[in-house]
Amino acid sequence: MPGEEIDEVMQEAYCRIAMLPAVDHIEHPVAYLYSVARNLVLRRIKRQQIVMLDVVADIECFSDDSLQSPERQAESRMDYQRVLAIIAGLPERCRQVVELRKLQGWSQKEIAAHLGITEKAVEKQIWTGVRAVRQAWQQTEAEVDALISGSALSTERRGGRA
Repeated sequence: MPGEEIDEVMQEAYCRIAMLPAVDHIEHPVAYLYSVARNLVLRRIKRQQIVMLDVVADIECFSDDSLQSPERQAESRMDYQRVLAIIAGLPERCRQVVELRKLQGWSQKEIAAHLGITEKAVEKQIWTGVRAVRQAWQQTEAEVDALISGSALSTERRGGRA
């Protein structure tokens, strides 16, 4: 990968992290940054017409296991599946746009040309979809917190026995 592309990938990785609504959930910032950059590199490689499979395999297999516990890795996979399920529940057009942009890394211009809509419409669908995903995520988190709190209260009422 040429140096200019590496700079672009690093810049995009920083931008994606900077656009997160909160970063306090990130336990290992360096590992998180590497993960974001790795995913961006993978997307670029997969978009190329000629793909060197061994390069893709090397990048996909790369992981800094010393920084993530197996529990954290499992949790990340479960979170990813939750997000996929939420995205699957979006209205058809919105789902298509969000999947192409956020999961497959297409540009807004590419999506607009592919779907025959304006870039402004793509931008609006992304905004609507991301907002819906965020709301569904927060709602689920609140429900889990309520269940945990309810369990804690029930346990306290029973004299601390579960």
